[in-house]
Amino acid sequence: MSRVQIITIASEDEGQRLDRWFKRRFPHIPHGRIEKLLRTGQMRINGKRSKGSDRIEAGDDIRIPPLPEPTETKVKKGPSQTDIRFMRNLVIYEDDELIALNKPFGLAVQGGTKTARHIDGMLPALGKGCRLVHRLDRDTSGVLLIARNAKSAAWAGRAFQSRRAEKVYWGVTNGVPHPKAGEIKGYMAKGRLDNRFGNKHMGKEIMVAVRHGEDGAKHAKTLYQSVQTAGVKAAFVAMQPLTGRTHQLRLHMQLLGAPIAGDPKYMTDRPLPGGLENKLHLHARKLTLPGPNGDISFEAPLPPHMMAAFEQLGFEQNAPIDDWEDLK
Repeated sequence: MSRVQIITIASEDEGQRLDRWFKRRFPHIPHGRIEKLLRTGQMRINGKRSKGSDRIEAGDDIRIPPLPEPTETKVKKGPSQTDIRFMRNLVIYEDDELIALNKPFGLAVQGGTKTARHIDGMLPALGKGCRLVHRLDRDTSGVLLIARNAKSAAWAGRAFQSRRAEKVYWGVTNGVPHPKAGEIKGYMAKGRLDNRFGNKHMGKEIMVAVRHGEDGAKHAKTLYQSVQTAGVKAAFVAMQPLTGRTHQLRLHMQLLGAPIAGDPKYMTDRPLPGGLENKLHLHARKLTLPGPNGDISFEAPLPPHMMAAFEQLGFEQNAPIDDWEDLK
């Protein structure tokens, strides 16, 4: 058995679920044992009892109780040729420090219950030492940044933590936001989906608007502009999140009266505009962050279902987008 350990979370690991971080660090410990360690309070964050779903932050001290040593060293198989080809086809930029991928719709970034295939698990196909810098929702496509080593993960991660990373998302909305452009801000916290629209996801966890001071409330701010509209039924919306909350853009568009088209959780009673695929129409279009040698930008082409929506609704990818500073 090992001794009690106190492990301080590095910046590149920030934002991960505690149980998934632990599993990557100690892969020989079965999931049932991890749950027991949490349930009995043997594993803690900053001295406090914790749940597996708790998100860790840089600087957190994680108490790790005595653990059995691995009984044998498993020989890890290298990435398959299929995974190598798949991951290489996603690459839109690479240098000695970073790789940028165009993540497709429907592919998870990290593993979880019933999720065996995900970007994190296929990172060895891009090279030894590659690691995630940030995350996107499963159904959000677009720019996903990968660090080739711990050093590049640290400085890129700091850009996200300090909010110096500039992110621009494109979306097709069901309806037109009101007002059409501006800033939306407020507090949000975890809640549960009700059955207003007969949603099959009823009871699932979502984010909801709350008042300052309510339990779990976190401030969120987004700049947005309706670049083009198709009457009152849909809009091509560009969004710049100034904070990085879970489902921030999806909730904010719903609050503006025009949820992202195809969103199964943040909905409206309006039907989806005819002809659009019932998929989330949200795309991480551009990412800019300050690097050691100046700003560096990555831009991802639209996924097929959003290209089809643009064509059907008459939206233009080269339509001018206003200066974001004018919206503040």
